[in-house]
Parts: sequence; structure tokens; C-alpha cells
Amino acid sequence: MKITKRNGIITLYDDEKLIASILRANAETAETLMDRKQAAAIADQVFLRLTAGSEIISTNDVRRCVDALLREQGFTETARHYMEYRK
Repeated sequence: MKITKRNGIITLYDDEKLIASILRANAETAETLMDRKQAAAIADQVFLRLTAGSEIISTNDVRRCVDALLREQGFTETARHYMEYRK
């Protein structure tokens, strides 16, 4: 899968970057600390949800999907920090 970055450049999707971003956002909160396995599971779900629609996705698609998944799993504060960090 490829991703269109905010500057318009198209690169390969890198789930390691997404995992790191989720863990950083979670570390900034008072919520239960998420481990790498939990963050990787969210990244996997993002990949599965977004690859169903298109081969090239945007960073905004990823942001919205991560936000929704974090909120579904009860990490509302992490979702808020993730969205603020990714602006």
C-alpha cells in the first residue's frame, strides 16, 4: 500500500511509524499505557480497513482511522493526543 503525504509525495506505507506515533500519543496521557503489541494491532486494523478501498491512501485517511479505532477501544485521550500531534 502507498500513502500520499501532506506534501504530496507518495511513499510506501510504514506501519512502524504508525506504531511509534500511537505509542507516543498514549505516553502523553494518564490512560493505561499501551504496549507495542496493542499499538501494532491497531496499525494492522488500520491497514486492513484502508486497503479495502484503495491502493493509495492519504495521511488524513490514516489519521481518521487511527482516531476511530482508538476511541472504539476506549483510548479517547490517546486519540485526542494523536490527532493533535499529527496536525
